[in-house]
Amino acid sequence: MQDYHPGTRRPRHRITGKRRLPFGRSLAALLMAASLAAADDALPEQAAKTLRRAVDFYSQHVASHGGYVYRYSADLAKREGEGKTGPDTVWVQPPGTPSVGMAYLDAYEHTAEPCLLAAAKVAGECLVQGQLRSGAWTAHIDFAPELRKKSAYRVDPPPKKRAFNWSTFDDDKSQSAIRFLSRLDRALDFKDPRIHEAITFSLEAVLKAQFPNGAWPQAFQEFPDPGKYPVLRASHPESWPRKHPGGDYWVYYTFNDNAIGDTIDSLLLAAEVYREPRYREAALRAGEFILLARMPEPQPAWAQQYDFEMHPVWARKFEPPAISGSESQGILRSLMRLYIETGDRKFLEPVPPAIAYFRRSALTDGRLARFYELRTNKPLYFTRQYELTYDDSDMPTHYGFKIENDLDRLAQQYERVAQLTGEQLAAVRHTKDRPTITSTLEAQVRGTITALDERGAWVEEGRLRYHGDADDTRRIIDSAAFIKNLGIVSRYLGAHKR
Repeated sequence: MQDYHPGTRRPRHRITGKRRLPFGRSLAALLMAASLAAADDALPEQAAKTLRRAVDFYSQHVASHGGYVYRYSADLAKREGEGKTGPDTVWVQPPGTPSVGMAYLDAYEHTAEPCLLAAAKVAGECLVQGQLRSGAWTAHIDFAPELRKKSAYRVDPPPKKRAFNWSTFDDDKSQSAIRFLSRLDRALDFKDPRIHEAITFSLEAVLKAQFPNGAWPQAFQEFPDPGKYPVLRASHPESWPRKHPGGDYWVYYTFNDNAIGDTIDSLLLAAEVYREPRYREAALRAGEFILLARMPEPQPAWAQQYDFEMHPVWARKFEPPAISGSESQGILRSLMRLYIETGDRKFLEPVPPAIAYFRRSALTDGRLARFYELRTNKPLYFTRQYELTYDDSDMPTHYGFKIENDLDRLAQQYERVAQLTGEQLAAVRHTKDRPTITSTLEAQVRGTITALDERGAWVEEGRLRYHGDADDTRRIIDSAAFIKNLGIVSRYLGAHKR
């Protein structure tokens, strides 16, 4: 006999035997949903606890003298940046001290957690201790007395002997410190005199180090005499040496490793923070240099560095005078950034010809060569004995002589940017990142919570590059991973507060 619900002729299942299964599944689903809802309700609290524990561990136990290096063994006994380091050396070059400090500031802006601003301030004070008398920073900061006296740090008495004083723009070293300290100064309401004095001194040094044509060298310890450096347009040298000639290449006009692009970004940020028009004007003069430095057709792109006659020139023994596929792609991004900043289409005009040129020059595997020979446009490589060659069969492995082709993305960015109206450009300039909660972000947050160990450390499989192959070098604490994980947790908390 079948039981019927009132008002319907459909039979209902008896709540006996196997007929209980659909109801049982419904109950299980309801219980699972309730459990997930409870977990979701607890997730913000768990995320906040994870953030505080992670920051406490990194700032109190990983930091040394308030600063950081790239990687650590899981037990913190071994440390390295660009090589082995001890506890009395910290790193400036990303992802070192400024990068970790910036991660604290980003997280503070999302969450307003006091521990984050406190940790950022300590990192900023570390950078003050490492600022050179020339005005900016080099790759690392030494605190051991016997090493420290070899560098001309501003906070120390003037050195009695000649000391290292080369501030560098290479690999985003000084620029990352400038961006971090500018934002830290603002977060502290410009009330910390040591931080404020250090960053304003550094920004003045950057302005003084700029050449009349708008370029910067890779490094400086004194400032150029404007009368000695005429403003010229890039051109081919009549000839160039096929072997590395030596010399102080770092004094020349340098794009290598996005040096000028990073400096432009740093000055535009400083102009926003301090409402100082000179910083923006210097950034725009650097844009003018980019326009001057474009090589003539049929190679309308850029070299890594130029001498004072505006000819491409050697840098290191594996960096010849040539058109650079890597640096040129970074320059195209800088040009579009400058167009967004100014609305001046002269910064956009070089983009399509450069993209077309590199598409014609792509290698058979779709990548770009790091170096294209001047005039012939043949890809240039080096043997392991550092002999210049057209043959790619015996290249050194420490340097990318073939690089990723990002032309499609650059072309798409150009198409989007070129169509923006003046009003839309202004909106883009003032758009701020506002995180939103998504299922992907929630899953990432749960992953960071689960991965945090009992100390508050994110330990992962990896390798210390300069400590051999021992077992204790394969479980590491990585500053780049800490920065990423802190960003995930803080963005989630910031979105949850909105």
